[in-house]
Amino acid sequence: MFAEKYFLRNGFSGKITKFPHKNLGIAVVIPCYNEPDILKTLTSLAQCNLSEWYVEVIVLINHSETAPDNVKTQNYLTRQEIDEWIKDYSTERKQFHAVGPIVLKKKWAGAGMARKAGMDEAVARFNVLNKPKGIIASLDADTVVEANYLQEIENYFKTNPSYAGATINFKHQTDNLDEKHLQGILLYENFMDYYKRAMGYTGYPYPMFTVGSAFAVTAGAYVKRGGMNRRQAGEDFYFLQNLVQIGTVGEISSTVVYPSARLSDRVPFGTGPVLQKWMKGEEDLRITYNFYAFEDLKIFFDKLNMLFRITSENYENMLLSLPLPISAFLKEIDFWSELNDLNKNCAVLSSFRLRFFQKFNAFKILKYLNFSHGRYYKKEDLDEQIFLLNAELKGS
Repeated sequence: MFAEKYFLRNGFSGKITKFPHKNLGIAVVIPCYNEPDILKTLTSLAQCNLSEWYVEVIVLINHSETAPDNVKTQNYLTRQEIDEWIKDYSTERKQFHAVGPIVLKKKWAGAGMARKAGMDEAVARFNVLNKPKGIIASLDADTVVEANYLQEIENYFKTNPSYAGATINFKHQTDNLDEKHLQGILLYENFMDYYKRAMGYTGYPYPMFTVGSAFAVTAGAYVKRGGMNRRQAGEDFYFLQNLVQIGTVGEISSTVVYPSARLSDRVPFGTGPVLQKWMKGEEDLRITYNFYAFEDLKIFFDKLNMLFRITSENYENMLLSLPLPISAFLKEIDFWSELNDLNKNCAVLSSFRLRFFQKFNAFKILKYLNFSHGRYYKKEDLDEQIFLLNAELKGS
């Protein structure tokens, strides 16, 4: 079986005992922590149309060993509620499973560990069938989906069988939001779109949205990637940005998932905390990264071929030709050492270009943006930066 070594390394054994159907093609994984309204999410999945593949939905109910009693009580009530709901909605072709509540150690309790536990359950289902091409779709307990959600995931991976994964189009729920809350989520979505497109403008080859409730991955690629990380926040960002290093991650735009725009302090960063700070006046979503910081990055990436087998002397000369924010950042992180190591291990330009962006990846770009805005740029009006980006993209 394709995942045996993975499970041996992780000391994992699946908690779902019912044997999966041989036609299982998609497993939807939903971490669930203190979610009294999860049946709304499950009902939207129950109403989804199917094509050829069978589907399982795995709800991983979890809490920390130090969770307050009210959270633990809610989780046990949620388990009972889901078990009753399953009796009416689970079918042979679309089966729902509730796992837990499982108790997570305080050190690791959080979004990453919960998502990992659920996705590992999904891998175990496909491993029994020896189906590394089985699809694991990541969803959240406060998210609803369109009726064609499952069909479009199936169609996409049938059309692109070699892909490791895909992000899925999303739009936050905006019903019953007050004016400031609505303004905040729309600004945040505009920022996310700006950031993704600006990353693409620089020449970075893997611009993408990284939303935990809006991506899918093959079971085989998940195992090869080493599984989900245990980060308490941002686990989706780190997972997807590492996934692109082992295979193509596409984009499913033919369906939409609708995450909640709720305020939250469950995690240190992400949509919930950002909106909460916006509502309190602690963060201004009307300003964002200066477009010219991305333009400087594009100048650097445009010179990428010149870095192949470059000497230290020529590297120093190149630094002089780059915008100051970029050259200062490269010196700050001693990028020459990484570049020198890269050149020692790449015989041809094509492999150099591929591996370059394993070094100068999305994490390093974010680090550069924060560095440059700490010393050389200040954040500017979001609408103005979008206008500048659109003008450059239109002219290119």
